[in-house]
Amino acid sequence: MSENGSSSELLRVESLSTWFDTQKGVLRAVDGVDFEIAQGGTLAVVGESGSGKSVTALSVMRLVERPGRIHPASHIWFEGRDLARLGERELGKVRGNDIAMIFQEPMTSLNPVFTVGEQIAEAVRLHQRLGRKDALGRAVEMMRLVGIPSAERRVKDYPHQLSGGMRQRAMIAMALSSDPKLLIADEPTTALDVTVQAQILELMKELRERLGMAILLITHDLGVVAEMVDEVAVMYAGRIVERGPVSEIFSSPQHPYTEALLDSIPLLGMRYSKPLKAIRGVVPNPLDWPPGCRFAPRCDYFFDKCVAYDPPLLSVPPQESACWLCEDGRRIPRTDQVLA
Repeated sequence: MSENGSSSELLRVESLSTWFDTQKGVLRAVDGVDFEIAQGGTLAVVGESGSGKSVTALSVMRLVERPGRIHPASHIWFEGRDLARLGERELGKVRGNDIAMIFQEPMTSLNPVFTVGEQIAEAVRLHQRLGRKDALGRAVEMMRLVGIPSAERRVKDYPHQLSGGMRQRAMIAMALSSDPKLLIADEPTTALDVTVQAQILELMKELRERLGMAILLITHDLGVVAEMVDEVAVMYAGRIVERGPVSEIFSSPQHPYTEALLDSIPLLGMRYSKPLKAIRGVVPNPLDWPPGCRFAPRCDYFFDKCVAYDPPLLSVPPQESACWLCEDGRRIPRTDQVLA
């Protein structure tokens, strides 16, 4: 990867490893992750709890604190600059301005003693250097943009006076107040009911199309990404085990873990020939990842090579899959499942 990268590439993560020093040893939460996002593109990182996806998002923002550390071999290229090697002062200019982040529970991110408008305006003043009056006007404008009704009045509300969906919209307004080029959304709908989830996801999709920003969506649920993103990276045990276009991931998953995820959740618009089923076992201990393929102990298809050798991401165009069953080509034909 050159420092300049391709003209359409916004973010490229290479060999990202984030480890935590504990009394029991080194916990390798993220262990050699690679992905990229084009300008205006969308990528979902999907996986179970404990797969390392949220730590990946925090690592991109360089928000991992001690005892966590990003391995020196990691690279986080953003518009030709390696964020893994920037100082805090330079990073401060990127965070909020060029890259913004929203979290799954807005009540932990919004300060309960300040109004929502004050908090959005503070973010504007910090990154856009506007005066108090102009910043408050920008806060009202952003609240209107994300669909908060009566924004001139609600700007004076405290977080507890807003519903869960409105608080999440306020967090999105704060994140977008500086016109970021990349929005990282970490489980943005987990704490919301199904109807509000759909509204928030539709809002993010509309804003992406209107503003042209790229989105990195972190989620445990493949069901929420079907019409939301262009690309999917499936993460398991600290690593990406499959990545590719969302339509191909859904129609013919090449890694057994991806297949198991799809088989374990009801997906609107998918036709299945088999009933829903649970994935047996649990994610292995990151203090002691098993040898070979980390999914092998839970896999219905494993054989001797799986437990002896760790598979790389193998090319099965237009996807990549870290499965030895894909060594000689696609494991599942592309016509195996189809979107309705």
